[in-house]
Amino acid sequence: MRPEIQGEIVAYGEDGIEQGAQTAARTSNGFRRTLMRRTVFNLFLSGFLTVGSVGNSKAQGLADRSSDMTSTQAEAILTELRAIHQLLERQLPTAPTARLVSPSPTVRMAMGDGWHILGRDDAPLTLLEFSDYQCPFCRRFHLETFPELKKTYVDTGKVRFVSRDLPLEFHANALLAAQAARCAGDQGKYWELRHALIANSADVSANALSRYAQDAGLDALAFQQCLKSDRHRDAIQKDMADAQTLQISGTPTFILGRTAATTMEGLRLVGAQPYSAFEAEIRQLLAGPPARPSPAPQQR
Repeated sequence: MRPEIQGEIVAYGEDGIEQGAQTAARTSNGFRRTLMRRTVFNLFLSGFLTVGSVGNSKAQGLADRSSDMTSTQAEAILTELRAIHQLLERQLPTAPTARLVSPSPTVRMAMGDGWHILGRDDAPLTLLEFSDYQCPFCRRFHLETFPELKKTYVDTGKVRFVSRDLPLEFHANALLAAQAARCAGDQGKYWELRHALIANSADVSANALSRYAQDAGLDALAFQQCLKSDRHRDAIQKDMADAQTLQISGTPTFILGRTAATTMEGLRLVGAQPYSAFEAEIRQLLAGPPARPSPAPQQR
């Protein structure tokens, strides 16, 4: 990675500014502006928004982490951070005073029809994710953590995985990508295209979507007709509205809880946390009352 790119990533503070901007971008207008002002102020005090040399240990840790990135990954993250920085700065002048309320660590939500579920319907636990197809932290989770979770818990019938959409407003192509994944689902290829989109989150332009659809073996004409029809937009907006109601403002955000027929109550887990963090919570929940035997795995 070029040294100047590494230095700018360190200066912005990749995790802090992404999560702060995501929270600000999803809240109501007045509350959003206040949260943006406080986010920028806090990040400034932490030294994240001062481009230049950073001497504290946290900055050094970010430098060590960024040294393992490829140039393409670094450029993608840097583009993301610049866009977020610009979004924050546009909101600063008109921010009123407001009281910030921290979301509850537990979430209660109604189960919906038509959700995309990986694993057994009656697995004892459910892990639900709100994700964005241009989010670099969603990509990190799915490439580094999810494969082991799937192998250990989903494929063995202990956890079912639910995918919901939360395209963030500062990601220009995230909504279109979410529609593309659902259009692939119409042809029985939701999970295949979803993986391709997340793995290639740096490029989910319209032309790229067509390439990924072709690689997944989709009917190209039916895929394009589906995208043009906007038939899945309402379902995606329902996911977004549910996330806002639950004070879920950034991606990836997860809800982990016991599987139920109509209502799910679980723990909120925010960010691309390591496998060990998920494993600890899953083990604790599995230690409760045993679940009945499960049928064969399903995908839909």
